[in-house]
Amino acid sequence: MAKLKVGILFGGKSGEHEVSIVSALSIYQALDKSKYDPTLIGIDKTGRWLLPDQSRILAERQNARLIKLNKEHQTVSLLPFDTDKNLVPVVEDAVPTAQRGLHFDVILPILHGTYGEDGTVQGLLELANLPYIGSGVLGSAVSMDKETAKRLLRDAGIPVVPFMTVHRNDFKKQAANILAEAKRRFGLPYFVKPANMGSSVGVNKVKTEAEALAKFEDALLYDTKVLVEQAIDARELEVSVLGNHDPQASIVGEIIPNHEFYTYEAKYLDENGADLAIPARDLSAATTKRVQEVAIAGFRALECAGLARVDFFLDRKTSEIYLNEVNTIPGFTQISMYPKLWAASGLPYPQLLDRLIELALERHREKNSLKTTYEPK
Repeated sequence: MAKLKVGILFGGKSGEHEVSIVSALSIYQALDKSKYDPTLIGIDKTGRWLLPDQSRILAERQNARLIKLNKEHQTVSLLPFDTDKNLVPVVEDAVPTAQRGLHFDVILPILHGTYGEDGTVQGLLELANLPYIGSGVLGSAVSMDKETAKRLLRDAGIPVVPFMTVHRNDFKKQAANILAEAKRRFGLPYFVKPANMGSSVGVNKVKTEAEALAKFEDALLYDTKVLVEQAIDARELEVSVLGNHDPQASIVGEIIPNHEFYTYEAKYLDENGADLAIPARDLSAATTKRVQEVAIAGFRALECAGLARVDFFLDRKTSEIYLNEVNTIPGFTQISMYPKLWAASGLPYPQLLDRLIELALERHREKNSLKTTYEPK
């Protein structure tokens, strides 16, 4: 049986560029090479698609965060239509020729954050008629936008932390009123975070009125709107979800930050930034079941597919749970919670990748079975 040709997209025009590189290289290493013929496809911080020297990239994997994608690599383009050669080289000021291109059977868009996890790349892959792991355009877009996601979850009866939305243009005109309203609604402290960013990039805890303006301005560097959320004294729980029409939930894990909250630095730069408890400690069977059920309900409410990591707050005082975020392309390093939770649930990393590829092909076959034209009778 011929090997499946797998394209692994990594990097991207996002604040989570370096995290994506680490995830993609972990996946490359874990893929069963007797089944798959993987190719790493980079996207630099300007959005340029590149075909790096595979051996060189792999040789640098021990220092993946230091890998730089630049014009030394072959610039390529994904053709936005169904063709035998999906990825073609780009010659400046010339039309790409498909004769020298590469064909793929499935794409793994391991792109965290904007321009990768938000439906943009998924739309391009749909145009190219390529199977890919994870949610489609809609599920990716609404899950990435924290405001839209919270509204949909709330409408579905799923508990979310109280929040308000602030747009950059409004903040420029009436910052003082907005700061006063945030304090009136939530008291101090509260959190302000970009609506479309992950890995805690741009997330700020506002503890005093004096620092509020600077915290808002920092968050608004990363998006044109931010969420203001009530601060809750809570445990941070995570569940991995896997599936299409019949999604399944993993055991429940817990993040125990050693910083004030789970910052980017705590996640990726500080080796002692947080402890992971798999499974979560001292969690009742009833709470575990409830978290798993709500994770699946949230996955469905946001039209997700394939995979997602669903993050929760468990209020220490009331024991209420709140769905915080649904991450449609979660971290995939060897120490990331998504694969670790499935490994602890009995599905090792390589077999998890097998299942994700199966789900991508299954979803693609189902979509291609639908009629796209109509002839009046």
